[in-house]
Amino acid sequence: MEKRCTDPQVRGVSTGTTILAAIFDGGVVIGSDSRASIGGEYVSTKTINKVIQVHDRIFCCMAGSLADAQAVTKAAKFHLSFHSVQMETPPLVIAAASVLKELCYKNKEELQAGFITAGWDRKKGPQVYVVSLGGMLISQPVTIGGSGSTYIYGYVDAKYKPNMSKEECLQFATNALALAMGRDNVSGGVAHLVVITETGVEHVVVPGDKLPKFHDE
Repeated sequence: MEKRCTDPQVRGVSTGTTILAAIFDGGVVIGSDSRASIGGEYVSTKTINKVIQVHDRIFCCMAGSLADAQAVTKAAKFHLSFHSVQMETPPLVIAAASVLKELCYKNKEELQAGFITAGWDRKKGPQVYVVSLGGMLISQPVTIGGSGSTYIYGYVDAKYKPNMSKEECLQFATNALALAMGRDNVSGGVAHLVVITETGVEHVVVPGDKLPKFHDE
């Protein structure tokens, strides 16, 4: 059995984390907390933004090894920029998710990174895709990931409804992140949310002291 390293100085930085995405009527919300940890125990930063823009109306959330995830998103941005120039049109959301999937699959022995990809395109409108650690690609109307997600599956199953309004979906995502951040020791900080529709992109940041409270702390 491989011996686990217990020295926080030599373990990689992880995103912790709680990430999610949900489709509403006319768009999609994608969001995350802002903590990064070392070894799942020591919080190294409380201010990282894990919601990364890979093209105009396409974003992804990172989970797993932070260095691996950042390297993959940087490569994906290059691929999608080149693709849009070649095709003379913005890339589809499925194209962005497929690029992330290929990068993760081809390097599955070296990388420990997973992603939620969400966006809007002219062909299918709002979409959400999950790219697993090994490079599996799944389409879902709502999805959650990271260590904090284990605490909120019941909430998400009970509260997500198709065709919610933008305001309802934003509140749903904020509540889900707040619940996870309240229970998971390596999820926390602020909630970063991005709303993507045909008309554009809206960034929403909810500070920690403004997040909903569901129990006494």
